[in-house]
Amino acid sequence: MLKKLFIILLCFIPQLAPARELPDFTELVEKQGPAVVNISTTQIIRSPQAFPGIPNLPKGDPFFDFFNRFAPPMPRERETQSLGSGFIISEDGYIMTNAHVVGSADGITVRLTDKREFKAKVIGVDKRTDVALIKIEASGLPKITQGDPNVLKVGEWVVAIGSPFGFDSSVTAGIVSAKGRSLPQENYVPFIQTDAAINPGNSGGPLFNMKGEVIGINSQIYSRSGGYMGLSFAIPIDVAMDVANQLRTSGKVTRGRIGVTIQEVTRDLAESFGLSKAGGALISSVEKGGAADKAGVQVSDVILKFDGKTVVSSADLPRMVAATRPGSKVAVQVWRKGESKEISLTVGEMPSDTQTAQGGEPGAGESVARLGLVLSELNAEQKNELDVKGGLLVEDVKGTAAARAGLHRGDVILAIGNVEVSSLEQFNEALKQIPKGRNVALLVRRDEGVYYIALKLGEK
Repeated sequence: MLKKLFIILLCFIPQLAPARELPDFTELVEKQGPAVVNISTTQIIRSPQAFPGIPNLPKGDPFFDFFNRFAPPMPRERETQSLGSGFIISEDGYIMTNAHVVGSADGITVRLTDKREFKAKVIGVDKRTDVALIKIEASGLPKITQGDPNVLKVGEWVVAIGSPFGFDSSVTAGIVSAKGRSLPQENYVPFIQTDAAINPGNSGGPLFNMKGEVIGINSQIYSRSGGYMGLSFAIPIDVAMDVANQLRTSGKVTRGRIGVTIQEVTRDLAESFGLSKAGGALISSVEKGGAADKAGVQVSDVILKFDGKTVVSSADLPRMVAATRPGSKVAVQVWRKGESKEISLTVGEMPSDTQTAQGGEPGAGESVARLGLVLSELNAEQKNELDVKGGLLVEDVKGTAAARAGLHRGDVILAIGNVEVSSLEQFNEALKQIPKGRNVALLVRRDEGVYYIALKLGEK
C-alpha cells in the first residue's frame, strides 16, 4: 500500500529542469586571443628647470620676472611609461586602442601573444570618443571579427581580454549590465556597461560576445579605489570603426553640428509644454547663424526626431548629430506650441579637435609631426581675446628640435614664412613646400610679443 502511494505521489512531482552549464570560454579565447596585443608607451615629460647658476626664486619675486624674461629657464626632461591593450583589425597591422593610451606617447611598442615586438606609429587619435588607430609594419597577422552591438542584449555574456597591470592576455568574463549609457563629459558615445573585471592596463582591449565577435573597446571604469568595482564601460565597435575609418583615410574625424544648447525634458516640463510623455531634447538656446538657426529652430522647441530617429532623451541628440556628415540635409521633427512640426535642416560641421597624428598615411597630422608639435585651430573666442584673424595654438611640444628652438606650449603660430595660417590644412600645405632638412621660419605670438622662430625640418 505504501509503495503504491509513493508511486502516485511521484507522478505529481514536477520533473526538475536539466541543470544549465556555465558558458565555456576556452574556444573563444584560443581563436580570438592572438588578435589582442599589449601596448607599452613612453612619454618625455618636459618641465621648467631652475635658472642655471641662480638660486630658486619664488614666482612673486621681482628677480624671477627679470630672469624669466631675459634668461628663460632650461627644459628638464624625464621619461614616463604606461601600459594598455589593443586589438588587430587588419592583417597588415592596423590596431585599434584608446586615445588615452597612445595620445601623448613619444614611443609606442606593440607586443603580440607570440612575443614578437614592433614599434608602432599613430595614424590618428580622436579624443572625443577616446579612439585611436595605430599601425605596425607586419603582414599575415591574426585579426578580430567585428560584431553588431545593436543586437546585443542586456544580460548577455561577454568576455574581455587585455593586459591589466601588465599581465598579458588576461581573460575576464561578465554580462552586459546596460546599453546606451551616458557618462559625464562624454556626449558622443552610447557606452556598453558590463560587470566584466576591467582594471588599469585593460584600456583599449576588446570586449567579445559569445560568438567571438568584438562588440566594444574597454575604455573606462567607475571606481573609488582606482581598481575594478563592478562597473566597466566599453565603446560600441560600430562607433569606434567609423572613427577609425575616418582616421585612416583623412587623419581626422568630421562630425555634424547644428548649434543648439539642449536640456533633458522632465515629466514636469513635458506637462508644461503639452507633451503626453517625457522625451526628446528641449532647446534652451540657438546659436545665431548656426545650422539650427538657419532652419528656423526656436528656443523652447523640443526635438522629437532627428533624421527619422526618435530622440528618447536629450543625450541621444548629440550622438545623432555628430554621426551625421556635415552638409547633409535631414528632417527634424519638433514639438512647438502644442503641435508637431517638421523642419528641413542642413547639418554644419563641428570644429576640429586637437590633431595628434604622428605620421602614417597622408593625413592632417603628418606634416605637423615633422616639427614635433601638437596644434589646434583657434576658436572664435580665442581669436577675439588675442586680436588675431587666425593662427594655430601650440598644445604640446613633443619634438626635441621644437623645444630647443624655443617653442612653448601656449604659443600661437600665425604664419610660416610670409604665409598666414589659420587651419591645420593650410599649415600642412605650407610645410609640404619646404624640403626636408631646411629651416622653416615660424611667426609666433607669445604674450604681447610677435617674432619669428627658426626651426629645422627633420630628415625623417
